[in-house]
This record gives sequence, structure tokens and C-alpha cells, in this order.
Amino acid sequence: MLACVFENLGRRISDHPRTAISVWAALTTLGVALALFGVHGESLFSRLTTGDPAVAGSESYEGQRILATVDEDGEDVTLIVDNLAPTTDGLAEVLEPALADVAAVDGVETVLDPVSLPDGPTSPAGALLTAADGDGFVVIVSVSGDLTADQASATVAEVVTALDATTAQLQAFEPETTGLVGATSLVIDAITHQVERDLTTGEAIALPVALLIMVLVFGGFLAAAMPMAGALASIGTGLGVLLGLSYLMEIDASIVNVVTVLGLGLSIDYGLLVVSRFREELVRLDALAPTDADAPRRRSRKDTVVADALVRTMATAGRTVAFSALTVAISIAGLLVFRPDILRAIGAGGVSIILVAVATALTLVPALLRLAGRRLVRPGVLTKVPGADRVLRHTAAVDRDEGVFSRLAERVQRRPGWVAAGCVVVLLGLASPALGLQMRNSGIEMLPASSDQRQFVTRLAEQFPSTSSPEIVVVADVDITDQMTDGSITGPLADWGVDVTAIPGVDTVSAPVPEGSYSVVGITLDSGDAGGQEALDVVAEIRALDPGFDTWVTGQAAGQADFVSALADRVWWAVAIVVLATFVLLFLMTGSVVIPLKALLTNAISISASMGILVWVFQDGHLSGLLGFTSTGGIETFVVALVVAFAFGLAMDYEVFLLSRIKELYDSGTDPDTAVRLGLQRSGRIITSAAAIIIVVFAGFVFGELLIIKQVGFALAVAVLIDATIVRMLLVPATMTLLGRYNWWAPAPLRRVHERLAIIH
Repeated sequence: MLACVFENLGRRISDHPRTAISVWAALTTLGVALALFGVHGESLFSRLTTGDPAVAGSESYEGQRILATVDEDGEDVTLIVDNLAPTTDGLAEVLEPALADVAAVDGVETVLDPVSLPDGPTSPAGALLTAADGDGFVVIVSVSGDLTADQASATVAEVVTALDATTAQLQAFEPETTGLVGATSLVIDAITHQVERDLTTGEAIALPVALLIMVLVFGGFLAAAMPMAGALASIGTGLGVLLGLSYLMEIDASIVNVVTVLGLGLSIDYGLLVVSRFREELVRLDALAPTDADAPRRRSRKDTVVADALVRTMATAGRTVAFSALTVAISIAGLLVFRPDILRAIGAGGVSIILVAVATALTLVPALLRLAGRRLVRPGVLTKVPGADRVLRHTAAVDRDEGVFSRLAERVQRRPGWVAAGCVVVLLGLASPALGLQMRNSGIEMLPASSDQRQFVTRLAEQFPSTSSPEIVVVADVDITDQMTDGSITGPLADWGVDVTAIPGVDTVSAPVPEGSYSVVGITLDSGDAGGQEALDVVAEIRALDPGFDTWVTGQAAGQADFVSALADRVWWAVAIVVLATFVLLFLMTGSVVIPLKALLTNAISISASMGILVWVFQDGHLSGLLGFTSTGGIETFVVALVVAFAFGLAMDYEVFLLSRIKELYDSGTDPDTAVRLGLQRSGRIITSAAAIIIVVFAGFVFGELLIIKQVGFALAVAVLIDATIVRMLLVPATMTLLGRYNWWAPAPLRRVHERLAIIH
């Protein structure tokens, strides 16, 4: 029944290839127009959000919600002036008229600077606005909190322009002067724009290299262009899908690159498999075409060869692609089980992009194949280039059962036990650094050191500590007026403050500030690290106190602790769902209970190895100079869940590619060892090529600047490299050789189930 579905799809596409191409051209154009150019009013990138990953309903989330509710102040825009002391003679005459223009902007409430204070920069208030080294000062512009979001955005933009003009006037007064303007909204814009730039950088690197690999695989540009066309359609349409999702849920800026790179890699992978199988079927059917003695029948026979090859391709490779996409989608859908909104958004976006990728592979690519026809197996222009023909003879062969991969399998099968043991030892060794994994939610550290906004935040913290936010903020359900006696705070709130001060690692505890009926207390740490282990320990200690009134601990460490706790609460549900679904699907494909169990175990070891390398590089700081990042001392919290889900799905992708060929051979009567050897030979080239392409795609995003995208791209590139080499080329053939016919064992009741529901070629 299932075979008929794909055969019928193949026949429909064969009969109407131009219709399929036209539909995808329209969808791609529409997706790009809406998502990138915002022809409907706003682009995808204008709808992105950013910030620390939050968990709805958690303590830190509720604390932030309370603060947002009671805080009626608008946003502050700050100008840091460097290399110009506020006590410089004649500065007031230049600064005052410039700041008057700033104050005149609609929506500005106050403009504060040390020069215009009644007692000047030498006053206590002026000292707070003066740089610690005395060679600079800040100007703080407060925007009204009564403005709408659009009005506030417009006001901030005008203030930034006015402050830039102020900097220019100060530079005319003192040429060495520099200025940095920063605000929360500007940090968000910087991250969003960095996402957009990284996406362009990644694609600019990945697409040409991927095309080169496919030219080597297929021996010409025409065949290589087929998966690339599917990839471009997937990107364009996928961005439009993400835009639609942004109206249903919040989409974090980092999600766009993550799911786009997944769709790009998978669409090329699936297109590669379909094109390769089509060429193989075309060669096979051409060999069965009439000879010269059958000349009267030759033309009619030849006219149907391409259509027959396409139908056969859809019944085999098409089904494998659909099955593979289903396993990847299930793995990524596991993210929907978790509470954090960012993981749910990645899960929804990932599944959507996978559906687009598999749709292009099963409709657009076959339509292009139908029109290209027999030209795909003819020698290309590259074969006429001196030396190129020898290379392509090895990389682009479609009809060889003996080659590099069969010889590799033979060597593995001579000593399968030693090979399997060696692979496991190597993988466990690579996984060992993961035992020291530290997760954290980074803030401004996500941006590259060259970013103006990161430089602004760093400079502000170093030279103007009084303007910096405390590492931990606690909202207390206490009306401060009820705790005042003779102008000082007494009672439970005061006692609680004393207890907090005594916690190891706490530097200072600020006086409570009234916010509506609540009191807000800021806590600074000795380490100054808002997301480090000391901050996590302090958060845990504060939450363990019982002051007699409700408190909500917020801040980077508090959000980080809540995120990790939310992962721990649901992780086993996600694992159970993904493992069970994967086991069932592999059983329906193979009829074995051994192969699914083995696949799950080998994938777990493989993913652990990639996580170990990720920790060794990004947490411990190795290769930081080569990859262009500064270690934050941990791995981003949601990156861990994302990498595990995506790496597992991609590993199952290649597992299906390999097993489908081995199963096809075994069912045709080939003995187990020969089936493994031929199966590896027939799928090895495609697996290796697909892996090389997806590694290039992920590695392309390592050259971006956003730290989260670097971590994701690096981890997934490493995961695919390990899986396509150590696991798929060595460990799987070794274990399948050791088990022999036991690979295909299942209890009698399950065998009967498989006979009725089997998914096989």
C-alpha cells in the first residue's frame, strides 16, 4: 500500500513536472517577499525577539512579570563619553546646547549629565556619572513610560541620532573624544541584525562548497543543480513559514539560523539521495532497453525509460526520504514536550522546515529530474577537463558494487569485534569532557567583542558601576511603608536582608526600593559574574530562606536555574517519546527489535562524543582563537537540548539511508555479510557526500559572530562527522557482522505485526 502511494506520486509528477516547478517557484517567491522584504508591512527579522530563555510560570519569570507590571518608567538611552573629563574647561558651553536638542525630542522626560548638575561633576551625584578613571562621563536620557511601543521606538531612534550629533560636537571641541550609545532595545537590534548577517555569511560559505561537492558526486553541474534548487526553494519557503509561526508564538532571533541551516542541510541531503537513485535506475533501465534488432520498438521503449526510472526512484528513495524525514521530525518534535518557549518554538519551527525540505525533495526535485531526463547520466563538460575525468570516475560512479566502501567493509568484517570495541573506546574518550558540562544563559556575551553594544555594556560596567544592574534582583511581597520605623527599615524585611548579606559570595545588598505594593532589592556578588556557579549557589541559598513573606528571585542565574530545572522535569518524557517512536519506526522498517536497540545505543554514544567535544572547545576555551570566540565558561542552556535533539535526528537520517539498502539486499536473498558490504558500498558514497555537505552547511555558521549559532553549528558539524565516519562506516558494519542473522530477529508475535504493517522496499 505504501509503495503504491509513492509510485502514484511519481507518476503524477512525471505527467505534470512543469506544474510542480511553477508551484514551488511561486511559493519560494512569496516566502522571500514576505519574510525578507516585508511586502505585507513587516519582515520576519522585525518580528524576532531576544533575551534570556525564560520558563513561563517559573519564579524568575513571575518576578520579571511583576517588575514589568509595576515599573512605569520608560527606557533609558545612555551615551558614554570617553577621553574627555567632565571637569574640562569650556565643556559646559558645548554640552548644554547639544543636550538641549536631545531634551527637545518628543517623548524625552529627562536628560541627566554630571556637567549640568547644580554642584557639577565634583558633587556626589556627579561622581556617580563620572568614569572611574575620571576620563569620561555618561549622559542618561529617560524616555517617557506613557508612550506606545511604536512611539517609544521612534523616540529612541531620534534620541540616538541626537546623541550621535552630540558626540560629533564634542569631538569638534576635543578631537580625541569618543562616544558609545547604548540601550536595551539597541542590544536587541544588534543581536537581530547579527542573526541576519550570520545567515548571509553561512549561506555564502555553505552553498558554493555544497555545490562543488555535488558536482564531484554527480560528475556534472546539471545533476548537482537539482538538490541545490530544492535547497533554495526550502530556504525561501521556510522563511515564509517561520514568519507565519511568529504570529502564533514568539520566535527568538537565534531560532531563524538554527532551523534554516537544518532545512538547508536536509533538503540537500534528501535531494542528493533522490538524484543518485534516479541516475542509478536510469542506467539500469537503459541497459534493459531494446537492441538494434528491436529498432521498431526502441523509440517507444526509450520514451518511457525516464518516467519508469522516476516512478521506481519514488518507490524506493522517495520512501526512504519520507521515512527518514519522519524520524528526524519525531526527534525534533521532542522539544515540544519541554516548558521553555524557546524550545517549543525551535521544535515547531524545526518540524515545519523538515516538512518543507521533504516536500521539495519529493515533488520539486523529481519534477526537475523528469525534465532533465537522460542528460543526467551523460558525460558532462567536466569530463573533458584534463585530469578531472580520473577524479570523477571514482566520485561519480553510479553502477559499481565494488569500491572504496566495499573494501572498507571487508576489512571491518575481518575483525569486527576489535573494530567495534575500538570505536566504543574512542567515542567514550571523546565524550569524557561532557562530564564537566556547565550550562548558562549568556547575555551580552553572545555578541562578538567587536560589537558596539557589547563594548558599551562592558565599558559601562567597568567605569560606571553605579549605573550597572545588580547580578541578582529579588522582588518581595512587602509594602516597605509597613516596615518603616523612625525612617529606618525594621521587621522581617530587614532581618531577611541581614540573612542574605551573610550568604557566601554576596558583596552588597541594596536598600529596598518600593515598586507599587512590592519591594525590590538588588544583590551584587563578589565574582561579578551574573551567570557563574557562585551566582547559582547564591540564588539557591536565597530561595532556601523562609522570611515569612513571598519573594521572587530574578536575574541571569535565577533564570538559568529555572531553565535547567524545567529541562530536568520533562527530559525523560521527551526521551521516552522519541525513543519509543524511533523504535517503532525502525521496527516497521526492518522487522527487527535488535537493530532499533542497537541504533539507539550507538546514537547515544555518538551524541555524547559530540557533546564532549563541544564542552572541550566552547566551555574550556580550546580553539577559541581559531574559531573567533571568547569562552563564557559554559554552554548555552537551550543549545544542549537543541544539539541532542538535532544530532539524534540527523544520526537516524543516515541510519535509515544505510539500513534501507542493507534491508533491500537482505530481503532479496543476499547473505547477511554480503548485504552489509554491498549496502555500505551502495549507500556509502551518498552518506559520505550528504554528511560532507551538511558539515559544510553547519560549519558555515561557525564563521558567523553570534556565540549561540557558533556553538550549534560546531556541535552539529562534529556530530555529523562522527556519525558518518566512526559510527556509520565502522561501528555499524562491525556490529551487524558480529550479530549476523540475529540482526533481523524479532519475537514471533512482533513478526506477525511486521508482516501486516511493514515499511520496506
